[in-house]
Amino acid sequence: MALRSLRLKIHWQLGLSVALLLILMLHVLGGRFEIPLLSRLEWVLYDARMAVTMPQGVDNRIVIVDIDERSLAELGRWPWSRDKLARLVDRLFDQYRIAVLGFDIVFAEPDTSSGLPVLRQLAQQQLSGSAEFRHALAGLTPQLDYDRLFAASLGKRPTVLGYYFNRDNDNHYGVLPKPVLPAAQLLDSGESLGEEIGYGANLAPFMQSAAAAGHFVPRPDDDGVTRRVQMLARYQGQLYEPLSLALVRAYLDFPPLRPLYPAGVKRGDGYASLERLQVGPLSIPVDAGGNALIPFRGKAYSFPYISAADVFSGKAAAEQLRGRIVLLGTSAPGLKDLRVTPVQSVYPGVEIHANLIAGMLDQTIPHRPAYLLAVELLLLLAAGAALTWILLNSGPLVASLATLTITVASVGFNLLLWGRWNVALPLASTLLLIGGLYSINMTWGYFFETRRKRQMASLFGRYAPPELVERMSADPEKYTMEGQSRELTVLFSDVRGFTSLSENMEPKALARLMNEFLTALTQVIRERYLGTIDKYMGDCVMAFWGAPFDEPRHARQAVLAALEMQQAIAALNPGLQQQGWPALQIGIGINTGRMTVGDMGSRFRKAYTVMGDSVNLASRLEGITKFYGVGVVAGEATRLAADDVVFRELDRVRVKGKLDALVIYEPLGLGNDLPQQLQQDVASLQLALQDYRAQRWDAAATRFDELHDRYPQDRLYQLYLHRIAEFRRTPPGADWDGVHEFDSK
Repeated sequence: MALRSLRLKIHWQLGLSVALLLILMLHVLGGRFEIPLLSRLEWVLYDARMAVTMPQGVDNRIVIVDIDERSLAELGRWPWSRDKLARLVDRLFDQYRIAVLGFDIVFAEPDTSSGLPVLRQLAQQQLSGSAEFRHALAGLTPQLDYDRLFAASLGKRPTVLGYYFNRDNDNHYGVLPKPVLPAAQLLDSGESLGEEIGYGANLAPFMQSAAAAGHFVPRPDDDGVTRRVQMLARYQGQLYEPLSLALVRAYLDFPPLRPLYPAGVKRGDGYASLERLQVGPLSIPVDAGGNALIPFRGKAYSFPYISAADVFSGKAAAEQLRGRIVLLGTSAPGLKDLRVTPVQSVYPGVEIHANLIAGMLDQTIPHRPAYLLAVELLLLLAAGAALTWILLNSGPLVASLATLTITVASVGFNLLLWGRWNVALPLASTLLLIGGLYSINMTWGYFFETRRKRQMASLFGRYAPPELVERMSADPEKYTMEGQSRELTVLFSDVRGFTSLSENMEPKALARLMNEFLTALTQVIRERYLGTIDKYMGDCVMAFWGAPFDEPRHARQAVLAALEMQQAIAALNPGLQQQGWPALQIGIGINTGRMTVGDMGSRFRKAYTVMGDSVNLASRLEGITKFYGVGVVAGEATRLAADDVVFRELDRVRVKGKLDALVIYEPLGLGNDLPQQLQQDVASLQLALQDYRAQRWDAAATRFDELHDRYPQDRLYQLYLHRIAEFRRTPPGADWDGVHEFDSK
């Protein structure tokens, strides 16, 4: 019996180990099996590796002329007049003899600060008969045409302007530079690059005068961190370079750009085969999206910063600027050019360009060539096979030492590739495999099972009420913190106008206020209706029902909790006002649907949470409560699941990010608790909505008027009466379906 148990245990351990290896290999291969959390962990490890191996020090080859707070104080608020910028450019080239100048700025609008447009209007209208005025204006125009002065200062000099693309709207401002390549020159015509749909560029005179221009497209990763810059942006069949690359090409006297592929790659093989861009003697590695990883030198101010005020006044040291690549940008917080990066959470955007320029010149840009896929798979197989054999055939001490040795070897090999050849070999899957195999084999058995029971209360106690935790501890096999897809009901509540309210309060008073109302709401959710608190986000409470403890009537519980939360805030307000605090109002959004629930996060912090489209919809429903003047908005699935609750239909809407229209409702309470008149009014509202959607405006207006007379403060009836008045003046089209397009969050 003991031998049979031992064999069963080994079979389970081996099966789990192989399963883990296969899952990680599928993730490495990408496609539909990619694990988002593992990808996020990979970026965390990448950031740590970047922080540990940065060269530090200051690179004097690239100088940032900084529009800092002192410059704004001495030269005036931004934007400066173009004659000032012209004098600044002249001084940089004529006095300081810089090599090339790049602008991390867009000049999309004419400068009218000299008053020249007004003088010209006077010459054409009120003073059109004054030859003396026209003569004087002709003499003053060269001095007052600041845009012409600035364009002249850019001309015949190696100046590079900045501009931006976007994929959110098709607005077009200014004039684009010449493309660096036609998209057709790539083997797949740039299909994998994506397509830009709009841009904001510089005025035509500036673009015609400058030597070049480069885009600065902020494309942070999913976690909001900027690690890459798009080296080829595709717009209408043409490819455009970033500001950093345009500056390097200007510095090298504009050598052509040439895409490089591995030997033997032919058209149709896929854009992923593109590995580098050749610019003169320099080779720039790119990934499958045409992006280059930013080789951060260190934290902010790893390049010399010189105040624009010192350059303008001529006080800057000449030796700091002569022959240098210069970027004109800003570190002033008020001008909002700050980024989140792997090395610092508040990082000047202009310095990102400087890091890329230095990386191109030094050939130190990290890269991930296509062959790394095979290397990573081989490492997984080798480490997995070796460690599984050792763990199955060794005691705890040997197994632990072997795991540590393989981990150190994997990390060391990874750092060797990074440090010597700038190769960014992925590490998360290998470390997760090592840690996973060790955990599976060392914790399997009685210790693991008993430990799960002891941890049940500590794991779920932070989220679920004590009553539920006790019931779960009695049968821990039924509950897990691992991610799973379940039908749940999620609730978002938010205090209306809390941002402006909190700005006028002392920090201690604000903390006391938040503690009071969050405690009141939490008591309703946890103690009265046994909900799971997901998180507090400032003044917002997120909770859900149906997990970890299975609650068949989770929608009903959430709706009743929402109604009682409104009552709790109303009861709390008199006490708040006695303390000199304002009365609070909350909006609540509720939605029922399938979502992912589990313990999710990074290796630094995890939380038992829900995520998915149904969760996002609940947040959007909360955001539109104020629009309809109601305290609670619920979705159709919630209404159907809470069958003994009376709802009144509010509207049919299409919220941002959703293609299909949805019906939204306001819960009023349990049917047995509501007055008969109120239930009749709900029925009248339904008839009014039917008339409204059938475009029977007179009948609909009559019904809404009756409801409005009975409830003059109800914003919903006022809203529909206003819409009907608008549609009477301007009837909707033949395809109108009564759906309100709603663009809020």
